[in-house]
Amino acid sequence: MKFSQNLMWAAVTADPIVQAALVPGPPFLRLDKYDSMVIVADLQEGLYNTVRDYDPTVFRNNIIAHASIAKLFSIPIVLTTSAQTGPNGPLPKEITTMFPNAPLIKRNGEVDAWDNSDFRAAVVAQNKSQIILAGITTDVCTEFLALSLRAEGYTVFANTEASGTFSQRLADDANRRMESSGVILQGLFAIVMDLMRDWRNTPGSLQLLPFLDQYLPVYGYVARAHEAAVLNGTLSPGELGL
Repeated sequence: MKFSQNLMWAAVTADPIVQAALVPGPPFLRLDKYDSMVIVADLQEGLYNTVRDYDPTVFRNNIIAHASIAKLFSIPIVLTTSAQTGPNGPLPKEITTMFPNAPLIKRNGEVDAWDNSDFRAAVVAQNKSQIILAGITTDVCTEFLALSLRAEGYTVFANTEASGTFSQRLADDANRRMESSGVILQGLFAIVMDLMRDWRNTPGSLQLLPFLDQYLPVYGYVARAHEAAVLNGTLSPGELGL
């Protein structure tokens, strides 16, 4: 009986699908606010107009929220633009006025920001191993830089909500290529929750709820509804016990 069970196990584990299931997954890589930095890569006013995989109003909010992560958690940020005196345009003033003293590398030719020596120096100078990245376009400015950073040994978290491109198909292709190279794809809520770790931390509930109310109102209004219920809410008939 034991011999036949061993044969059965050998036959089952020979199946390629089973073999894939038995391979351990990648480790759970957590964001560490003490070892993280933010990069704004070409979130420029001209390039913003090329984005077709997000609603324009939503995307405008998303790119400002991406930059605001650095302010919220007091972590370093590096800004970079591509040919900003041409059609690509400058960064939104909401971002530049938020970080008047942050490095702003104005590239005049390099498509991949990592090919610019000043940009590389600015990133290396932060002495962080985890990078939270977003750019326009997803398939060039985010993808090329993310892959270059991975090749240099950085852990890269690509903010998929603040990267945009010409179509959903192109975004999907870029995200698939980045993910296959070890880039971690996450949205704003997951990024800030991982940096915070615990609502009792600082930044914690006191700082995060106003931030989310501004940039992720779908959660901000959860807090508003709870506030209203505590301050002036009453139970309607039939509500008790639901």
